Amino acid sequence: MTTRQILNVFEQYQKARTAFVQAVADLSTRPQNIETLQNAGVMSLLRPLLLDIVPSVQQTAALALGRLANYSDDLAEAVVKGDILPQLVYSLAEQNRFYKKAAAFVLRAVAKHSPPLAQAVVDSGALDALAICLEEFDPGVKEGAAWALGYIARHNAELAQSVVDSGAVPLLVLCIQEPELSLKRIAASALSDISKHSPELAQTVVDAGAIAHLAQLTLNPDAKLKRQVFSALSQISKHSVELAEMVVEAEIFPNILTCLKDSDEYVKKNCATLIREIAKHTPELAQLIVNAGGVAAVIDYVGDSSGNVRLPGIMMLGYVAAHSENLAMAVIVSKGVVQLAIASRKNKKTIYRQQLPGHLDKLADTHPSTLKL
Repeated sequence: MTTRQILNVFEQYQKARTAFVQAVADLSTRPQNIETLQNAGVMSLLRPLLLDIVPSVQQTAALALGRLANYSDDLAEAVVKGDILPQLVYSLAEQNRFYKKAAAFVLRAVAKHSPPLAQAVVDSGALDALAICLEEFDPGVKEGAAWALGYIARHNAELAQSVVDSGAVPLLVLCIQEPELSLKRIAASALSDISKHSPELAQTVVDAGAIAHLAQLTLNPDAKLKRQVFSALSQISKHSVELAEMVVEAEIFPNILTCLKDSDEYVKKNCATLIREIAKHTPELAQLIVNAGGVAAVIDYVGDSSGNVRLPGIMMLGYVAAHSENLAMAVIVSKGVVQLAIASRKNKKTIYRQQLPGHLDKLADTHPSTLKL
């Protein structure tokens, strides 16, 4: 047998491996194929291909694993039990940018399902490797890492603290300053997922300088980015007076009030939620919103919206009115009670009336002619 014939054997083997992983990756995109692939032992067949000498085989094998793990928690659990995570974490530091994107996708796909699976990702040593990926030059690698970190952090305070301990927060703040919109969105979402759990975690995000950069993005024309930015600022503001005041000091008012008329429903809702989270804390913060024209803007928002989208606005008006008689009167003068009465008539569910706390409830009782209910 000649040298050429011997080499042909290896070439055919390589072509077969390439064809196999590509076929599995394609089949994994269709839910009806997942059970058959699982029963055929696809996980154990893909695992050794993660260490294949051909980079394209490695990358496609990782992509296929990510798609499978993304489908259900059972398949994600199979990735964990197959001892695949340490292999992926090792490769995050050693392989090229294409493989890093695929590996980060697998980690995200496993972590998203439940706190125990996210903890398994943490236990594999993934956090440090993902944090290092946030410093990569390629924005796609940064995206994949930020997305995985956000999915880990969103489950509970302990997992979010693990993300913080990895040193990822300052790097995520740098990511929201990058020019790529998709990277900004994912980084802002991750900061929101970290901030939501406790005042201490929110303070960590604030200490990294996030508020100033998030505030600058509130008027960005991209709707998907604004959704995440308002969500992050809301999650920071909700915890304490001090954090809410820091958000206000970033001079978000009155500029963000224009977003209450945005064409995107989620931008409007998240913006109203931010205003609500600030207004609830003190009469002084509520008065600041009134002075900026916030009550009139929210009343218009309630009138223009429907269903659950208007709920943050209804709650915000209730919080403002509950602080003092003067603030309650500001809601009345701006025709707020009339708009709330209309909203209450349009929505038979009692949840809308339940969201009129404090002084606004009293006004509803003592001013029936205004409510016209």
